[in-house]
Amino acid sequence: MKNFFRQISCLFMLALAVACGNADDDVNFNLNQNELGKGEEVDDCLNFGENDLILNIQEKYTTLPGKVSILFKVSDTDGNPVPGLTANKFTIYEQGRNDDCFNTISSSESFARISPNTQIFSNNTILVLDLSNSVLQGSLEELKSASTSFVNNVMPATPTDSFKMAIYWFDGEDELHLLNELTSSATELTTAIEGITADISNDPSTDLYGAVLKSTNIAENVLKQNTSSSVIGAASVVLFTDGTDQASRYKEADAIKKVEDANPNISFFSIGLGAEIDTQVLQSIGKTASVVAANASELEATFNQISARVSEQANSFYLFEYCTPKRDGSGTSNLVIRVIDGSLQGAVQTEFSANGFTGGCE
Repeated sequence: MKNFFRQISCLFMLALAVACGNADDDVNFNLNQNELGKGEEVDDCLNFGENDLILNIQEKYTTLPGKVSILFKVSDTDGNPVPGLTANKFTIYEQGRNDDCFNTISSSESFARISPNTQIFSNNTILVLDLSNSVLQGSLEELKSASTSFVNNVMPATPTDSFKMAIYWFDGEDELHLLNELTSSATELTTAIEGITADISNDPSTDLYGAVLKSTNIAENVLKQNTSSSVIGAASVVLFTDGTDQASRYKEADAIKKVEDANPNISFFSIGLGAEIDTQVLQSIGKTASVVAANASELEATFNQISARVSEQANSFYLFEYCTPKRDGSGTSNLVIRVIDGSLQGAVQTEFSANGFTGGCE
C-alpha cells in the first residue's frame, strides 16, 4: 500500500515594485509541475513521510553486464530547481523478489555514484532572438550586450562537451535563421552576437509563433540525437521578443500546444521587452520562467535573471549509476533514491529488469 501523493502545478509571481521601475517589475515564474516523471511514490514500508524535495525521473536504462543508470531532476515543492547536491546526500535502496522491504545497496559491490555531470549527460541551450525591425532599429545594441552577458553567465568557465549552446534568430520570414550552431565555446557564441548588424533582416515582420514551433523542433531533435548516441540529454529554449506575432503564418494555439506537449526534458524560458508584449502568451511560451523588461535599458538585468534560472535547471539534473548484485533470472527489482538536504527530504521509486545481467560490471 502506498501513500497517496499528488502535487498540483504552482504559479509563483515575483514582482518588485519600485518608483523608477526595473527589470523585476514584470516577472513570472510558472514553475514546473511536481511530478515524479518516470518514477512513482515510495512504498509505505520505508516510512519516509511526505516529500519536501521532488525527485523527477527523466530517463532510466540498463546496460549489460549489470549497470543501472537513472537521470533525475531535483526540485522543491514549489518547483524551484535544487542544484549542487553532493553524492553523500543520497541513499539508494533496492528490493528484490525475496525482500519484504528495501535494503540499502552494498557500497562494496555496487560501484555506485551520483554525479551532476557525466560523459553520458548533455545539456543544450537554444537561444532564440527576435531581430524584427523594431528590435534592429530600437534596441539592437542593448540586446547584443544582454545576450553576451547571458552567454557568459550560462556557459561553464571551462568548456565541456556536456554543455553546449546554439543561437538562432527570427524576423518575418518562414525560417529560423542560424546565427551559431551548438558549441561549447562561449567565445564563439559572443563573437557571433557581436557580428549582428542592423541590416541582417530582409523582412521587418515578426513570426513569433513560427519561431516557437521551429525552436521546439530543434530542441527535440537535439535530444533525439543525444539518445541515438547513448547520451541522456536535457535542453532549454530561451526566446526573446519585443512584440506580438505579426506574420500570422502560424496559429497561437498550435505554438502553445507545441510547448505544452514537448519532451519533458526541455525547459522553456521567455524574455519580453516593451509595452506591446502579450504577457499571457509570453508566459505560455516560457512555461518554466517568463520575464518582461519595460525598456531596453533593463534588458541585461532581465537576461541575467533568466540566465540564473537556466543554470539552476541545468545543474539540478543528477545521474545515478550502479552495478546491481541482481542477476539474470531474478526478474524485476524495485529501486528507491532518497535525498536528505538539511531538514528537507524526498524520495522516488522505480524498477528495473535484470534480464541478461551477469558479473563484471564496474
